[in-house]
Amino acid sequence: MLHPNMIVFYVTNPSESVNFYQKILGTKPLESSPTFAMFDLNNDVLLGLWAKHTVQPTPTTTPGSNEIAFTLQAKKDVDDLFNTWVKQGLKIVQQPTNMDFGYTFVATDLDGHRLRVFTPVQS
Repeated sequence: MLHPNMIVFYVTNPSESVNFYQKILGTKPLESSPTFAMFDLNNDVLLGLWAKHTVQPTPTTTPGSNEIAFTLQAKKDVDDLFNTWVKQGLKIVQQPTNMDFGYTFVATDLDGHRLRVFTPVQS
């Protein structure tokens, strides 16, 4: 069985994206070069940031077609992170709201990749 362990976002400027993700993740990249950087999201999943003009074969999707989801424990945690990201200047594309899967909001990174934060519906 395969176990995916990396999400890769194609970015315009890896160094600017590194600064952005350092700020929201609170950690430095595991590696960084002019065309690629990699962050440890947890012990099992990595986030790669790849300069889109160097990707082979050339990508055919646009930012916003995918998202990374961050699960938090409680509505208050979602609201607290929402307020922090607003203060940090992240673009918010969905205000905190209740949906069928839980309480959520969505922000975007510098290239328009979606960052969903949510707490699941409590059963």
